[in-house]
Amino acid sequence: MRKILFGVVVTLVILFTFKYCGDKKKDQIILKENSALIQEQLKNVSKLVVTEGHFSEVFTYKNSKAVFGDFLEAKKQAIVIVNADVTVGFDLSKIEYEIDDENKILRILNIPKEEIKISPDLEYYDIQADFLNQFEADDYNNIKEIVKKSLMKKIEVSDLKSNAQNRLLSELSKFYILTNSLGWKLEYNQTPIESLDGLNNLKL
Repeated sequence: MRKILFGVVVTLVILFTFKYCGDKKKDQIILKENSALIQEQLKNVSKLVVTEGHFSEVFTYKNSKAVFGDFLEAKKQAIVIVNADVTVGFDLSKIEYEIDDENKILRILNIPKEEIKISPDLEYYDIQADFLNQFEADDYNNIKEIVKKSLMKKIEVSDLKSNAQNRLLSELSKFYILTNSLGWKLEYNQTPIESLDGLNNLKL
């Protein structure tokens, strides 16, 4: 009788041990699958989130210099019409993150700064120059720099950057939805993201 009882106890211990090991192994497989799914989402996210804009402007460029001491002043000027395509975007292939399998946390460590690209098309009209003050390569380079600085000021007060950031947050919301559905947590810059509203209120 004792042998039978001992045998039953041993059998139950073995069964529970196998079940515990099986459950633990199952949890590890699920954890690995979840981790792989998150990594795949990070790879599949749009490489470049871009907002586009167009600016038009008319400049009058003037330059003068003294010649023969202060006896004469040689002048030159031109009207420049600028049509520029501008893009503001985030290259999400450069995003820095870490996956904490043990604590089920996706940590976004760093989001790249926005990239601003300006493609200006310059047309020159009414070019006037005195014989002693002709247009040179430096003049055209100066005009390009003036145009670029002016366009950057316009971009800063436009809604291009805020629109680009809204598109960025839309991409990041995919991470929150995925981690939340898997029972994981999302953190950015050591701040837990508890909701989509919390994500939208982030200072990037």
